[in-house]
Amino acid sequence: MKPYFIVGEASGDLHASNLAKQLKALDPNFASRGWGGDLMTEAGVDIVKHYRDLAFMGFVEVLMNIRTIKKNFKLVKEDILAFKPDVLILVDYPGFNLRIAEWAHEHKIPVFYYISPQVWAWKKGRVHKIKRFVDQMYVILPFEAAFYSQYNYPVHYVGHPLLDVISEEKHDETALRSAKQAFIKAHQLDERPIVALLPGSRKQEIKSMLATMLEVAKEFPSYQFVIAGAPAQEPAFYESLIPQDAKHIKLVFGATYDLFRNAEAGLVTSGTATLEAGLFQLPQAVCYKGSAISYHIAKRIVNIKYISLVNLILDKEAVKELIQSDFNKEKVAQELKALLNDAARKDKMNADYKALHKVLGGSGASQRTASLMLETWNSMNRK
Repeated sequence: MKPYFIVGEASGDLHASNLAKQLKALDPNFASRGWGGDLMTEAGVDIVKHYRDLAFMGFVEVLMNIRTIKKNFKLVKEDILAFKPDVLILVDYPGFNLRIAEWAHEHKIPVFYYISPQVWAWKKGRVHKIKRFVDQMYVILPFEAAFYSQYNYPVHYVGHPLLDVISEEKHDETALRSAKQAFIKAHQLDERPIVALLPGSRKQEIKSMLATMLEVAKEFPSYQFVIAGAPAQEPAFYESLIPQDAKHIKLVFGATYDLFRNAEAGLVTSGTATLEAGLFQLPQAVCYKGSAISYHIAKRIVNIKYISLVNLILDKEAVKELIQSDFNKEKVAQELKALLNDAARKDKMNADYKALHKVLGGSGASQRTASLMLETWNSMNRK
C-alpha cells in the first residue's frame, strides 16, 4: 500500500503517525509520503510540507492568507500526481482536505478520511460532498456513526486514538511520587503545586490566550504555572510573549502528558488538549477567544451546545467553558480557585471523566483503522 497523507495540525500529526506505524506493521511493503509533522516523520512518512505552514484559524485569518492557501493547493496536487499514490489518507483539516477529496475523485484516486470533519456542528451540507468524494470514512466519536446514518452514508466507528496514546496503567503512590520528583528536577521547577497552561498550538491562538492566562497566574503566588509548549513552535516565540515581571513562569516542551499527570489543575484552550486533560483526570477550565468577527460569524452558523470535546461527548457541562468575553482575568481566576479548592467540584469532575473513559471504549483505534484500510484497499485491488 502506497498512501499519501494530508494533515494540517498537531493533533492530526499525532494520530496519523500512530496510524502509519500500524499500517507499516501490517504491510511490510508500506511506503508513504505527505504533508504533516515531526511525529509522522518519525513514523517513516516522507513529509514534504510541515503543518506549521498550514495552520490558519478563523474566517478572517483564512481570508487574509488566501493566496498562500491557493499556492498550497497547487503544490499538493502536483506532489500527489508525481508520487502516484494508491490512496489518499486525509486527516481532519476539512477546509483544505474536502477540496482535495473532490480533486482526487476527479483523478480516480481513492480517498480514505480519518477523523471526520465536524459536519454535525456546522456546514451539514458538507455531508453530501463527503458522500460523493470520500470512499471510506473512519470516525472517532461515538455519536458520529449515528449522525452519518441519517444521510444513508455508512462509516467505520473505530474509537478514539487518544486511548492508544494515553496509558491507563495505575501506579502505586511511591512510583507516582518518584515520577513527579523526576519531572520537577528535569524542568527546574520548585515544590509548589503546579497549574498547567495550554494556550493552543497555533501562533494566533497562543498570542490570543497566553496574556490572560499569565495575568491570572499573578493571583496565585503559592502555585507555579507551567506552559506546555506546542511542538511546532520555538521557545523564543513563547519567551517574547512572557512579560519581564513573569519570568518565573516555566515553559516545557515534549512533556505535556507529564504535566497533566503532575498538575493540580489546568487552563486549557479548546481543542484536542481538553480531551487529553480529561483522560488524565486533570481538573480544567476550557478557554477560548478568537477575533470578534470570526466569533460572531461562528456563533451564527455553528449548531452545538459546547465547544470542548469532553462536554460534547458527554452531552453535558462537565467542565466549565470560558468563551470570548467570559475569558477574562476575573472569571478565569474565579474558576481556577474553585478547581483548586472545592473538593466536591473536583469529585464531580472526576466522576464525569470516568464516564468519559467508558463512553469512548477501549484502546486499539489506530490498529483497527489500519486493518480496515488495508482490508478495503485489498478488496479494491481484487475487483
